Amino acid sequence: MAFVKDMVRMWLHAWKRFVSIALISLLGVAVLTGIYAGCRDAFLATDRFFDTQGLHDIQVLSTAGLTDGDIAALRKVRGVAKVQAERSQEVTFDLGGRKSATMQEIGANGIDWPYVQEGRLPKKAGEIAVTRKFIRDSGKKIGSHLTVAPESSSSATSVSDSGESDTQGAEDKAPSFPTKLTIVGVVLDPQNLSNPDGYSAMTSFRSTAATDYTFFAPSDGVTGTLYTSATLLVKGSANENTFDESYENTVKQVTDRIDDAVKTDRQKVRWQELLDVGNRQIAATRAEADKKFAEAQSQIDENRRQFDQQVDQIMSMQAGATGAMDPTQLDETTREAMRETIIAATPELAHAKQRLDQAQSQLDEQKAQTEQTLKTKENELKTSIPQVRWYVQDRQSLGGFSALKSDLDSIQSLGNAFPIVFLVVAVMMSLTSMARMVEEDRSLIGTYVGLGYGRLAVASRYLLFALLACLIGGGLGLLVGFLGIPAFLLVVLEGMYVMPGVRLEYDWLYGSLGIALFVVGVLAATIYACVQEMRMTPAALMRPKAPRAGSRILLERIKPVWNRMGFLSKVTARNIFRFKSRLIMTVGGVAGCTALIVCGLAINDTVADLGIKQYRDVYQYDLMVVSGDSDADEMRAKVASDGRTTSTMNVRIESGDMAVGKSDSGSGDSSGSVGSESIQLVAVPEKRLSDLGKMVTLQPVHSGILGTSSIGGKGLLKLDDDGVIVAQSAASSLGIATGSKVRLTNGDGVQATAKVSAVNRNLIGSDVYISETYYVKLFGKSFVSNVSVSGESNKQAGKTGVQMSVSAESDVQSTKSLTWNAMYAKLSGSDQSQTDYAQSLEKDSSVVKAVSSAHMADSFKFDLMGAVVALIVALAGGLALVVLFTLANTNVSERVREMATLKVLGFFDREVHHYVNREMMILTVMGVVLGLPLGRFVGGLLTMALNMPSLYFEVEVKPLSYVIAVVATMMFALLVQLFVNPVLDRIDPISSLKSVE
Repeated sequence: MAFVKDMVRMWLHAWKRFVSIALISLLGVAVLTGIYAGCRDAFLATDRFFDTQGLHDIQVLSTAGLTDGDIAALRKVRGVAKVQAERSQEVTFDLGGRKSATMQEIGANGIDWPYVQEGRLPKKAGEIAVTRKFIRDSGKKIGSHLTVAPESSSSATSVSDSGESDTQGAEDKAPSFPTKLTIVGVVLDPQNLSNPDGYSAMTSFRSTAATDYTFFAPSDGVTGTLYTSATLLVKGSANENTFDESYENTVKQVTDRIDDAVKTDRQKVRWQELLDVGNRQIAATRAEADKKFAEAQSQIDENRRQFDQQVDQIMSMQAGATGAMDPTQLDETTREAMRETIIAATPELAHAKQRLDQAQSQLDEQKAQTEQTLKTKENELKTSIPQVRWYVQDRQSLGGFSALKSDLDSIQSLGNAFPIVFLVVAVMMSLTSMARMVEEDRSLIGTYVGLGYGRLAVASRYLLFALLACLIGGGLGLLVGFLGIPAFLLVVLEGMYVMPGVRLEYDWLYGSLGIALFVVGVLAATIYACVQEMRMTPAALMRPKAPRAGSRILLERIKPVWNRMGFLSKVTARNIFRFKSRLIMTVGGVAGCTALIVCGLAINDTVADLGIKQYRDVYQYDLMVVSGDSDADEMRAKVASDGRTTSTMNVRIESGDMAVGKSDSGSGDSSGSVGSESIQLVAVPEKRLSDLGKMVTLQPVHSGILGTSSIGGKGLLKLDDDGVIVAQSAASSLGIATGSKVRLTNGDGVQATAKVSAVNRNLIGSDVYISETYYVKLFGKSFVSNVSVSGESNKQAGKTGVQMSVSAESDVQSTKSLTWNAMYAKLSGSDQSQTDYAQSLEKDSSVVKAVSSAHMADSFKFDLMGAVVALIVALAGGLALVVLFTLANTNVSERVREMATLKVLGFFDREVHHYVNREMMILTVMGVVLGLPLGRFVGGLLTMALNMPSLYFEVEVKPLSYVIAVVATMMFALLVQLFVNPVLDRIDPISSLKSVE
């Protein structure tokens, strides 16, 4: 009992050490669990939301549309739980200018079900539900009316006028929706959780050039037998977390079955159906032509019969007048000769016969030409119908899904890295504190061992002390980690994404392991400290520890310096460098905390400079204007008439996709098994390739060690016809380098494998530059056959509708020039005037989007990363304060007799303060000096590890950040002095100098 009472008394006496270990454990566990828990809560909430709304696991698109036969084939695939055929249509309307939207049919099988935020879902023809983004931009409300027009699509003419076959027969009609609409509800599209009311809506860096909305309509009133897409749910997928690898494996098994067992066969069947439709149309055209030719021949024959009757009457009249033989009694040769004579003698008859002969000749010629044309069409039909391609995609192809997952994964990667530093510092501080605590009780330990107490029983006094401190600190850390930090992160996340049903949840396994990790580390340090002391005999332990033998330090050997130092300075130098463990612990602890602060500020500076570097340095143009293909000429004329530009360059901009890996030309596989990213495909006119460098800074990027990259000189890159130039922000996230092969998807959904000729420095967005010639070589100029289907696929950020158009194979490509639907321009005037001009252009009906580089540079923000950085810096500052407090108290406790001696020698309290604090300040400065470059190095590794789509973090640390880190650490050191000085004042020289013996 006395042993327990003494143990408790010892614990109460060492409350400062207890608090320091508890605080370090609290901070470490909070960092370890907090960021993880916040991301986990968001992951779980979105996973539940996706399951509730039935977000599709797989989406199948086809360049020729999908038929009932395709849907039936998909239902037979093993592992498919539900299949929903969907129809959609691109429409346009006026909203302060010409805007576009995708009319999306709400399926009957509960897949991709819109989440109602206000009002209700539409039930009858003419009713629609819109997204909150449309409500915000249009100012409309529930009950408002809207008139839309189907977006015109370029189609080939009929068989008689074009080499393309009219493959859209009566049995295969594209979807058509009502045009007079009434808004009855505001919904959230489960395929895109971006928050239009949050700060991310105005600073989105993932949006591409197109601006679209999605309208949801019921099946009532929708016509057309062709489906734009088929969405599938996989059996067992709802039981998996959509962000886990197990879910991806479950879905991949089904996508592989579709690729292996269904896709190729249905592509062939659909191609044959298109061929049969073409053959039937040719046969129908031949039958129609034969009918018309027969009618024309019948008319000519009737006219000729009447003509012959007239001639015969004249012959009979002449025979009666001359008394000659009746012509009917003459042989045919004689009668024909008489007819010719009469016709030749009568100009009117001769002219009539000539007209009949000409009509017959023309009819025969037309028949021959038509037959030749139809035979040519029959021969060309197989080559004029392109191969049908299926695109099998999973959730990774959805821009909203991949953006959310990327953001959370990146933040979680920071949460996985920082706790390592906290754990190392916690072990170091625990070793320092517990080693000193054991050393102070050296005589007591010897007494207990001498009385027969086992070494384990004696060591338990310190092990239980450390364990209790860890458990209390860790328990409080769990509260902060699973409640405080996640609540803070979710507030920031909900400003970027809408996550219905999000709640704070506790992970028992992760939380327990988080505490266990710090318990093991601290107990290991405590066991080491105990073992070091308890190896001695009780007699040795009960005697005071012999003073450490004196030794020279390196500075003493530098005579010019040493001889000019004062007495106290020499004592300070000896104290710092003779006690190596204290030097290492203090410098290492301070360096780690300073590095954390610099690391957080480095990420903040890197993010803060992204907009300026991209829109002031990489983009040299001041304005980008985008229009629809049909309005391109009008848009250019508008910009030219305004007279604000100093130079311009026409380009073609399309929202597309880039994936790693090759795609077989006949398969068109687009499954989510490979990494992909939404891109902005920029086609450059062949005659202006050399001018691209005047609008965009072209600097080559080369990969370095540890994931770093080096940038070449400006103007060293040139776009050619042998490959594409890929933005660094896209290449980094997909692991693409010069010479890589990538699969590009253009704005029409056509895929092709391209070579990467170079990687260009680019920080925001995912631009891929391609020459006009190389574009035509890869995709052709979309000679769209009469099958033109708008497929809904949110895989492209900023453009929800993907035009899946039938395009010829590379060997049957058109040489028709591209439509330059966009323009880069340099403007005169101030930044504000350029911003105002871009805003005024967006109101023009011919302009889809106008972007001012000056406005983007000033308005770019990445609030999520800023919030996480602020959290990290705050926690690092707290850790620095605890570390300095622990080290300072340990330093004082080790030197109580020394401080008592100084007081006996006549030192005043202020002089004692200066004597002790000077050592701590010097050690702090050494730690800061070591921590600054260490923080820059670690910050660089972390920013490169973020690897976010459409962003590349070019590490930047401003001088002010170094100053802030230094000032913050030194301020913490001064703050600790305020706590240490009273401890020094309370040292009693008489009791402290008493000999133990």
